[in-house]
Amino acid sequence: MSEITEGLCAGCTDASACAGCPGAEGLHLREEQIGSEEIYNGKILHVTRDTVRLEDGTEAVREVVHHPGGACVVPLTDDGQVFMVRQFRYPQGTVTLEIPAGKLEYGEDPKECAVRELKEEVGAEADMIYPLGHLFPTPAYDKEIIYMYLAQGLHFSEQHLDEDEFLDVVKMPLHKAIRMVMEDALPDAKTQIALLKTLQLITGDIG
Repeated sequence: MSEITEGLCAGCTDASACAGCPGAEGLHLREEQIGSEEIYNGKILHVTRDTVRLEDGTEAVREVVHHPGGACVVPLTDDGQVFMVRQFRYPQGTVTLEIPAGKLEYGEDPKECAVRELKEEVGAEADMIYPLGHLFPTPAYDKEIIYMYLAQGLHFSEQHLDEDEFLDVVKMPLHKAIRMVMEDALPDAKTQIALLKTLQLITGDIG
């Protein structure tokens, strides 16, 4: 099985030092923050209205959602089955099918978060946890970063859901989950990306 090394770009402060960072070829596009005002502070996120200086010296306003980020995990059995969770997503007003995931505590190691969510939502522990990289769900206005993992060598016990968490665990073949992604039946972004990366990782089809 090929290996994906967990990237450093998300926390790279010197873009030229990170070979995989797109910023290394676009440093002139950087925007300098010259002011910031908090306009909302909630339980999960807060929002600021920032003033920035652009490349040409003019100023612009950016409204930014600050979120601690999250981690998600693809639980994959030895016979190619994946575990996902079905839950109601209030903002979208619909039930979704997603891989297990959860919010990071500030300063928490993303891998530890993924291990915790695997245990809480699916009731499983894993012998091996592989990093699948990270993604920016909505980079235009949200600072959230989601870290993706693949879990193998699964052992099962009991779920430990949060008090306000209600979900159903669904097991299906990986190839069926991939087909659902391609048929637009799994609209959750992290689920799509992590499943497709898992397929490439286990088949070794990485260019």
